[in-house]
Amino acid sequence: MDASVSSKLSDKSTFETDVRGIVTPKYVRAASASDAVAGVQPSFVVEPGSERELAKVLKLAYGAGLAVIPRGGGTKLEWGNRPARADVILSTARLNRVIEHPWADLTVSVEAGCTLAKLQETVAKHRQRLALDTLWAERATVGGVLSTNDSGALRLRFGSLRDLVIGVTVSLTDGTVASSGGKVVKNVAGYDLPKLLTGALGTLAVITRAIFRLHPLPKETRTISCVTSNSAEAQQLVHELQNSKLAQSALQICWGAGIQPRVDVLFEGTEAGLAAQVQQAKAMLGAAPVRDAGRDVWDARQEVCSAAKSSGEFAVAKFATLPAELAETLEMIAGLCSGELRWSVVVQATGIGWVRLKGAVGKIDSVLRQLRANLEGREGSLVLAHRIAGTSELDAWGDAGDALPLMRAVKGQFDPLGTLNPGRFVGGI
Repeated sequence: MDASVSSKLSDKSTFETDVRGIVTPKYVRAASASDAVAGVQPSFVVEPGSERELAKVLKLAYGAGLAVIPRGGGTKLEWGNRPARADVILSTARLNRVIEHPWADLTVSVEAGCTLAKLQETVAKHRQRLALDTLWAERATVGGVLSTNDSGALRLRFGSLRDLVIGVTVSLTDGTVASSGGKVVKNVAGYDLPKLLTGALGTLAVITRAIFRLHPLPKETRTISCVTSNSAEAQQLVHELQNSKLAQSALQICWGAGIQPRVDVLFEGTEAGLAAQVQQAKAMLGAAPVRDAGRDVWDARQEVCSAAKSSGEFAVAKFATLPAELAETLEMIAGLCSGELRWSVVVQATGIGWVRLKGAVGKIDSVLRQLRANLEGREGSLVLAHRIAGTSELDAWGDAGDALPLMRAVKGQFDPLGTLNPGRFVGGI
């Protein structure tokens, strides 16, 4: 046997023995096929029961030169590139408590393994909410949502996830447990680590808890939808609504092969206030057909992404474009598919959207490449969230531009040996 292979096996065996002494044998198991990450098979799954246990496990893996894949609910493990290595799945499933909810301060402290559904249910007892509409909230965890920077149409009114997180506690690869931010909304102490870690795909540190700012639950909600004749009309309506004095909480365009573009608008407030806003909105929309819609229209983004999980024939990508170019981007997608692919799109008024493609693998690959090139040439971007066989060589992230050297330097400071999610992030970080 090759000496390096023998040494690696010895390191893994020692790691397994030592980690059993930390979390007990009950929470260490051999990884199964279902634990594979983008086809890369890890050796172990470890479930620490506390922040200190997680830090000790991570330090052991770092010392043994093992690659660690942090995992929460596993809803977005396919996002990003294929990992260069995968030895240990570090699960936060047991770190699932809502630690503290000082409701008078409109904040909440929660462990990384807590699901968004559980968090929302807890704070709703005091008529509050985390103003975040993430994908698969029943299974998605706080740590996973932060690592992937997943937010939906509510960001139009309440801001992105980086605006909602005000503090984090993390474990670094050397076993250090560090905290940044505070328990109040207005806090200027220290480096803004929460914003740095949001969207870093778990490549810098493992998030163990987070503190969020909360918002009151609305007394009432009302959604109206308007079917338009084309994408230009849809964009015009979106811009008119945004430029008005109306206080919509969410605004999106849905379109796809064989259907007309539809604009959805969400209003929140009192019953009297909603009636007045809806009346004004309908007057602005003029002769366009407007109907009251249910909350299900806001599941459009999840429907686009979830369809990919039921069949290998789909590809799903997240894109960003300038809000002034929504119609041009939608027409570009329709033109590239040109009747050869089934496609559906949901795009928020902020310019962030999701597209699902179904059809011949070669055509899907070609459309994704052309769409990325066109978007990047117009100050936009395209990130693959679900790929199919035949598009595996297509990088998930696209061009990082001038930011890549700085990103590599930050990675080197936080994780010098490339222990966490190696190869999965932008530029193979």
